[in-house]
Amino acid sequence: MNTSVNQTENLLFMTLLQLIVMVGAARSMHTVFRRLGQPGVIGEIFAGLLLGPSLMGHFFPQVSLTLFGQHASAPITIISQIGLILLMFQIGMDFEFGHLATRRNRRATIAVTAVSVSVPLGVGVILGHVSAPDLAPSLDPVRYSLFLGLGMAITAVPILGRILRQYGLTHTEVGVVAISAAAVNDVIGWILLSVISAYAASKFSLGHLSFQLGGLLLFVLLLWFVLRPLSARLLRRYPAQNGELDPNLMAIVVCLIFALGICTYQLGIFAIFGGFAGGVLFHANKDFVDAWRRQVGRFVLVFFLPVFFTYTGLRTNVLGLSSASDWQWLLILLVAAISSKIVPVYFVGRLCGFSRNESSILGTLMNTRALMELIVINIGFDLGLIPQKVFSMLVIMAVATTLMAGPLLKRLLSATGHAIPVGIEA
Repeated sequence: MNTSVNQTENLLFMTLLQLIVMVGAARSMHTVFRRLGQPGVIGEIFAGLLLGPSLMGHFFPQVSLTLFGQHASAPITIISQIGLILLMFQIGMDFEFGHLATRRNRRATIAVTAVSVSVPLGVGVILGHVSAPDLAPSLDPVRYSLFLGLGMAITAVPILGRILRQYGLTHTEVGVVAISAAAVNDVIGWILLSVISAYAASKFSLGHLSFQLGGLLLFVLLLWFVLRPLSARLLRRYPAQNGELDPNLMAIVVCLIFALGICTYQLGIFAIFGGFAGGVLFHANKDFVDAWRRQVGRFVLVFFLPVFFTYTGLRTNVLGLSSASDWQWLLILLVAAISSKIVPVYFVGRLCGFSRNESSILGTLMNTRALMELIVINIGFDLGLIPQKVFSMLVIMAVATTLMAGPLLKRLLSATGHAIPVGIEA
């Protein structure tokens, strides 16, 4: 009995110590990057990389091994996944269907979504086929190529939303089209990921796909016709008062989020998508959304999100790209990922009536990958669809494409005379 208690206490001690380091490092780097004019979340991603084998694990291997072990511990892994489910709930609450009210925006959103998914997906599949003998000789080249294409097709809704707020683009037509297209882009991405995952597990068949799509349709119908009116009734029963949520309401909503996560997990499109679906149920109630952000959202961003970034950083070894060939492939991947997003979106923007500058802004926004990319590539790595080196390359690509957004937007917006708000948290 004493041995069991000691093991539990030791596990708790190490988990608490890891959390102190993760949250402290993430918040410090968040502050640094905000002062540099970048979204603070990029600093949190860098903090995760610095704590992993790319820096601390290389220069202070014994410290890294003592603190984090060879692999992330089970408690840290579970905490990171719970955090993602809650974060996806907030992303769902941020999705404004009103963005699609005008015909022009609907047409532009459909067109931008189509090219921002199909072109990088196709380019990524081709690049995967060409690079497989060098980068993934031991993996199935078809599965590897399909996943590489998917990794290049992702756009990050949560980071994009922060960037739009930081640069005062939330209510502009360009911002409206970008966030709407990115949201649809990510939904398509999750469906494609589920298909690729099923194929990788040798469970893919037209029958299985039909069953999965049928289950997804039933899930959507359940959300719309059953849970949507129930959630509205629930909010009438427990309205937010003075910016505060009733504890009973919070408990019911948390249980609902996790139950939806179980449903989407069973459908094969991952538990975190259930969190997104839950957020969509409540997005129209502004009082609830504002109160949730204050009471729960900030804790999710300050505690759970840094845990996920560190979890990713512990698996990323930039120094593992040791040969000239590795760095050449990284450069090719970066050029392919950036050009296959920005160029087609620019031309579609022009065809939809946007100016050259607006089309360039639209392409820059859709090139932002960050968080969603990290989520997807972590899943792909866990499923064995990509090797360690390619995982590291995709992490670098996610960071690089997001870092580009700030400087490019400042330059493009200054040319139009657009005033960038001061002091908005990103």
